[in-house]
Amino acid sequence: MATAQEKATPNNLSNNPTASNSSAVPSSWVHPAADPFRNRPPVSALMSAVDSFPDPPPKTTSTTKGIPVMTRAQTCHPLDPLLAAEISVAVATVRAAGATPEVRDSMRFVEVVLVEPDKQVIALADAYFFPPFQPSLLPRTKGGPVIPSKLPPRKARLVVYNKRSNETSIWIVELREVHAATRGGHHRGKVISSKVIPNVQPPMDAVEYAECEAVVKDFPPFREAMKRRGIDDMDLVMVDAWCVGYHSETDAPSRRLAKPLIFCRTESDCPMENGYARPVEGIYILVDMQNMEILEFEDRKLIHLPPADPLRNYTCGETRGGVDRSDVKPLQIIQPEGPSFRVNGHFIQWQKWNFRIGFTPREGLVIYSVAYIDGSRGRRPVAHRLSFVEMVVPYGDPNDPHYRKNAFDAGEDGLGKNAHSLKKGCDCLGYVKYFDAHFTNFTGGVETIENCVCLHEEDHGILWKHQDWRTGLAEVRRSRRLTVSFICTVANYEYGFFWHFYQDGKIEAEVKLTGILSLGALQPGETRKYGTTIAPGLYAPVHQHFFVARMDMAVDCKPGEAFNQVVEVDVKVEQPGENNVHNNAFYAEEKLLKSELEAMRDCNPLSARHWIVRNTRTVNRTGQLTGYKLVPGSNCLPLAGSEAKFLRRAAFLKHNLWVTPYVPDEMQPGGEFPNQNPRVGEGLATWVQQNRSLEEADIVLWYVFGMTHIPRLEDWPVMPVERLGFLLMPHGFFNCSPAVDVPPSASDLDDKDNGISAKPIQNGVIAKL
Repeated sequence: MATAQEKATPNNLSNNPTASNSSAVPSSWVHPAADPFRNRPPVSALMSAVDSFPDPPPKTTSTTKGIPVMTRAQTCHPLDPLLAAEISVAVATVRAAGATPEVRDSMRFVEVVLVEPDKQVIALADAYFFPPFQPSLLPRTKGGPVIPSKLPPRKARLVVYNKRSNETSIWIVELREVHAATRGGHHRGKVISSKVIPNVQPPMDAVEYAECEAVVKDFPPFREAMKRRGIDDMDLVMVDAWCVGYHSETDAPSRRLAKPLIFCRTESDCPMENGYARPVEGIYILVDMQNMEILEFEDRKLIHLPPADPLRNYTCGETRGGVDRSDVKPLQIIQPEGPSFRVNGHFIQWQKWNFRIGFTPREGLVIYSVAYIDGSRGRRPVAHRLSFVEMVVPYGDPNDPHYRKNAFDAGEDGLGKNAHSLKKGCDCLGYVKYFDAHFTNFTGGVETIENCVCLHEEDHGILWKHQDWRTGLAEVRRSRRLTVSFICTVANYEYGFFWHFYQDGKIEAEVKLTGILSLGALQPGETRKYGTTIAPGLYAPVHQHFFVARMDMAVDCKPGEAFNQVVEVDVKVEQPGENNVHNNAFYAEEKLLKSELEAMRDCNPLSARHWIVRNTRTVNRTGQLTGYKLVPGSNCLPLAGSEAKFLRRAAFLKHNLWVTPYVPDEMQPGGEFPNQNPRVGEGLATWVQQNRSLEEADIVLWYVFGMTHIPRLEDWPVMPVERLGFLLMPHGFFNCSPAVDVPPSASDLDDKDNGISAKPIQNGVIAKL
């Protein structure tokens, strides 16, 4: 196992030629009021425009006056995440454009992401500039294609917060070598546009969280309040700065605000102690995050700290005062001939699947250009872009401070920015390919998360089996899947995001939830209706977790084609009568979702409801339209009244499915800036009011799925993984099962009365008993 892992050398997610990043913003982006790509130019126009660009900069990377010079444009695929050098160039370009030294010094860089180009530019790159060259992606033209000599320069989009003025601005920077003298120096980017976005607050940053904790712990009234609770050592105190949300005008984005939650560890010499086991309640704090000042403070009620729970810690046995199990035998996963996948930069090929991967600070992992190689039918697109774009965690306890715990973990914090490095042999097993990710920090430096994304194969039990009872002959195939994943930590919770690709054409989206519960304190003898008592003086409030998957579908559609539609399928019981004399009949009824308002739908397990994205112009061998269907897993809707404050910002949670036609700047279901957002229903709920046609369109699915968490004692001190997700399954896409050609396993299992002796399974798990 160690040898196999050692072969998997870490790969830099933003340094290799073939992957993706996100933000899906048009290159001429100004503000989400405009849609510059509604009338997309033909490929020929794009080619002509591309060919007119000047020569690219030199191929090598160098540094001029401390500012890195970009590499040649063709070394980066248009969907590759930004290189560390590109991030530095973008930041330096924007900072140099500041009007005064004060403006430049007050710039804080919340996000720097790639501006994803038009889909037809991506097709051009895949057709002629990057392997495995696929000219069929472009439409045929008279006289043959006009192939340009180069691609357009890459662009970066920056969200910049001005700490002095409390303003948020959006900048678009062209990333090519521009020898423009600016204040005695040179920079290597060009500002294309900049605009101040009024009445918003951008996501919070880790630097701000650390500063907030220090400010609160140094505040004399807070120290006095902690002394009343028996705490003198501020090193024991944990301050988690939570965004205030929007409950009234006092939360308006004219100020950058946080209302921290306070916790306190028991032992100063135990850095791995579970500090969340001792919530500090009764103290109200409002922090000005712009100026790092305490605006309001009140010690409202003396609630003594819960006693130290002897079961609070979760580290290895001896370190927590317990004993670990001793009967767990080794389980090895080996691939002696290496993995079945191939990686070229960010381009992945595996078992007839191919796609690109990318990463953004907000979404984390992004999957691009998903296609299946289907024999003589060649490359068949399934989706252009897949990602998790938002998640919301509303708590169901009306008591302070829990009623205001309504975290938008993507929009207020960033799933990608909170990702962490994965460890070989634990987070991922087997022959693993890792990818790094680059981000800007708050002051404009570049930070790298090593081993941020994990790519590996997994054995997944039986793919299919049949035994002929007459002959006794059996055929069985093992199932293998390719998994791409990352894990992030947002305060007390961990979230693992997984995309699984299967040999039978399925794609599974899965979220794994684990971590530590967010607790409240109880007085002696007190219980709470809205939570579960899990230890003396401790209870865990009920809450929900919601996730939004955005799926830009392209079922059998080349870039630029808009030939998809969505049908809803419900299983109906036939009415008794002439057609159902035995009262056993049921059938699947389809309904075409013709417009956006018709396509606001909810799950219905009683009718086995699912939705099929079909190509309106491609049929299978039986004459049916080809398609992929969205099959829901377990799901729920918000358990809150219609006037709940968090639903002002999260109106998208009111339905499980939304469908829109593709628009480049419609990326975030609650709007780009949900932090302290006073606008009701921004994002999806507003976009669909246009009621645009969906009968033949470039379809985007927004699937909202979640779980209701009623905590158990078994969720303490650490919560075992909970899983939820959904499937994308071929539905009439293939002429027969694509799993039929999966070869038998090369291994041999010999069951004996005294146990199991196992020979190496080249495509699966080996258990040594």
